[in-house]
Amino acid sequence: MLCVTAATGQLGRKVVDFLIQRVPASEIVVAVRNPSKAVDMAQRGIQVREADYDRPETLEKAFSGVSKLLLISSPAVGRRVEQHRNAIEAAKKMGVEVVIYTSVLHADRSRLGVIAEEHRKTEELLVDSGLNYTILRNGWYAENYAPIVKAAAAKGELVTSAGNGRISAAPRRDFAEAAAIVLTTDGHVGKIYELAGDEAFTMRDLASEISKLTGREISYREVSQEDYARWLIDVGFPEPFAHFLASIESAIAEDELYDESHQLSQLLGRPTTPWRQVVAEILRGEI
Repeated sequence: MLCVTAATGQLGRKVVDFLIQRVPASEIVVAVRNPSKAVDMAQRGIQVREADYDRPETLEKAFSGVSKLLLISSPAVGRRVEQHRNAIEAAKKMGVEVVIYTSVLHADRSRLGVIAEEHRKTEELLVDSGLNYTILRNGWYAENYAPIVKAAAAKGELVTSAGNGRISAAPRRDFAEAAAIVLTTDGHVGKIYELAGDEAFTMRDLASEISKLTGREISYREVSQEDYARWLIDVGFPEPFAHFLASIESAIAEDELYDESHQLSQLLGRPTTPWRQVVAEILRGEI
């Protein structure tokens, strides 16, 4: 049995969609905190099991009979290490053969603050557990820029403090497909994959592409981290999240989200989805 945690999330749902194209639904288990949100999956013949990262007893039941587990990282920044520990310990207790974990790009050396720190500690827990593992170090999801693209198109201005930092983003669907491939093929145990888009862009590139697609001149303005946070708040981001996003801009400026290994496209067997295509999808309201 193949199990996907957090399967009702934005990444998890896409993984399940790709999995069901590769294996029978009867071989798939989704482990979710709220089973009522996975009714559509149950209707497709997928087993739906309750699993709460904060309740180890639910994890043990959810992982019963599972051979390969995709552990999608929790969204609870600040609490993820303990939650992931619960999942890893439950997987070991229930005899899961392989745990595949969604980490962050260059987790071993990344300066993306608490994001990288929690992923790094989780990777250590997984390696030290004695379980067979594969680590998928996912780069930035291109959809993360949807609010910024929409705001820039509406206001005629893109503001950033990321300088000339290069971003090797790809849409979630590319990372999801790669995860489904790793779940359903052999040869991945013990491997750590640095996954990122084939073509990188800077925020200046992003402003130029928005101008091209909208036919409207989008000005580009570099500001301090503090001013960037204020701009994010002005365009609708919640204040705590705006400050969090602004805090990682300095790391982006230093190419922390850049990678040229092309390991994602190698896993996919095709080029990654171009970032320009994702920008167009955002502007058409498809994302």
